[in-house]
Amino acid sequence: MNLRRTRPSRLLVATAAAGLVLAACSGDGGDELTVGSANFPESVLLANMYALALEEIGVDVDTSTNIGAREVYFPALQQGEIDLLPEYAGSLLNFLAEDPLEETETDALVTELRDRLGPDIQVLEPSSAENRNGLVLTRETADELGGVTTTSQLVEFADELVAGGAPETRERSDGLPGYERVYGLEFSEWVDLDPGGPLTVSALQDGDIDVARLFTSMGVIAANDWVVLDDDGGLIPSENIVPVIRDDALTDEIREVLDAISAALTLEELIDLNRRVEIDNEDPDLVAEEWLVDQGLRS
Repeated sequence: MNLRRTRPSRLLVATAAAGLVLAACSGDGGDELTVGSANFPESVLLANMYALALEEIGVDVDTSTNIGAREVYFPALQQGEIDLLPEYAGSLLNFLAEDPLEETETDALVTELRDRLGPDIQVLEPSSAENRNGLVLTRETADELGGVTTTSQLVEFADELVAGGAPETRERSDGLPGYERVYGLEFSEWVDLDPGGPLTVSALQDGDIDVARLFTSMGVIAANDWVVLDDDGGLIPSENIVPVIRDDALTDEIREVLDAISAALTLEELIDLNRRVEIDNEDPDLVAEEWLVDQGLRS
């Protein structure tokens, strides 16, 4: 067994017109399976869960975490440069679809994902735990705006507010274009920061932005008593966590382990695990390993 826990500084990513090249990935690495992740803490945590659980059953595992946004890491999966990713059903389908989604419920999203991706890329069983994108305000700002609790209530104030988050929010159909399409919501300014990361969190804490686009499962939200606005217009689809894996890397044993992780992980646990990584600064490798041990998925 050979799990090499790759830190961001060890991941070399080069994007060129001809495509994406990832260092230390397993495109032609024999039986080695490479687990990738997006560049935010929860994705890294989940990738470590998958890697450590697969190592436990004897899979030769490598990791390439913190790769970047979906526009970077998903083509790497399609091209065979990585083999396995934790994904989010609605966001992945939004990424693949040409038009805004009509279906927003988990089963329908997963079925459509399988239709779009098969047979080369398999979508395994989704977890009940999900992590939606949401608009988040400090309690103080929400109170100043009359106690807003929904996205539609924010519309009358939005042209006076600065918002921020992941740069790709500018273009994605469930990002700024979606807020304008569904709600007629336009902010006075959008600040490019990071996807649910320390830049966005700090900007909201320090008052540099009024509204943050964050992940609703982040532990920092409850810890600060921040307000997640209800998506009362139904823009954001279900975002259940789902393992996505290349068919040529999938075995019955690997499927069984990954499905077991999905079945065991709850939203409440995910929020607590995120809190430990984001706020308590615990190592995501160790947090993932402890959780797997508690679930009987690692000795």
